[in-house]
Amino acid sequence: MNERARDVRPEKLVIAAGLSAKNYWHDLWRYRELIYFLTWRDVVVRYKQTLIGVAWALLRPALTMIVFVAFRGFVGIDGTGVPEPLFVFAAVLPWQLFSTALTDSSGSLIGNAGLISKVYFPRLIIPWSAVVSAVVDFLIAFGLLAALMVVYGFAPGWQVIALPVFLLLAMGLSLGMGVLLAALNVQYRDFRYVVPFIVQFGLFVSPIAFTTATVPEPWRTLIALNPMVGIIDGFRWCILRGQPTLDFGGQAVGVAVTASLLLLGVWYFRRMERSFADVI
Repeated sequence: MNERARDVRPEKLVIAAGLSAKNYWHDLWRYRELIYFLTWRDVVVRYKQTLIGVAWALLRPALTMIVFVAFRGFVGIDGTGVPEPLFVFAAVLPWQLFSTALTDSSGSLIGNAGLISKVYFPRLIIPWSAVVSAVVDFLIAFGLLAALMVVYGFAPGWQVIALPVFLLLAMGLSLGMGVLLAALNVQYRDFRYVVPFIVQFGLFVSPIAFTTATVPEPWRTLIALNPMVGIIDGFRWCILRGQPTLDFGGQAVGVAVTASLLLLGVWYFRRMERSFADVI
């Protein structure tokens, strides 16, 4: 036996009361490969045995954009100096990311009941992988936005460097609400009916067909309580050369609400996590 072989020692596995809770966040890093495999599985399963496959990631936001462009033209909403498809698609992208991530993550624990009841790992990995798989769809759809910008000869300005910040905010909001609803869905199965309502209602109160600047001043603080308002405005600001101008007060409100929902969601998820295997 050579010197190198003698130095190899098996990893110690220590089982003690409360140890998993103490090392929870460290375990998230140790099980990081599981996030990759669950994300890959979710993406593959989503488009398996479909007629057009991954093209659905392009078709869904494209059709949503067409509907809102037609709506703006029908009701006579004034233009913004930016090509209408670009103006609408810059808002559809973050909304599609949020709605897909929220829907998938909120039902992720129920969908992985067999895995949860048999193997230990930090359960937070499951809704987090659902959010990451939604980001994959977002990146595919972002390619369509890039193609539209080439077609219209519209190049982004320096503001585009801030785009990852708003992407992280969208992911944080999706994760916060997703883990909260996922934990509630395990305890109370009727919460699966709440998620479609949230998505449908949020679509109409988010500034996709309109801009925050068109909202009367007294109502802007109220509408800013919807964190997707600041995220959508931020995406447009980054992609459309600073149009429309950012309302930094509204952005601060949106960031505060997003952070609060993320902390609340993770706190409640961790509180209920021990009972998931028994209840699910």
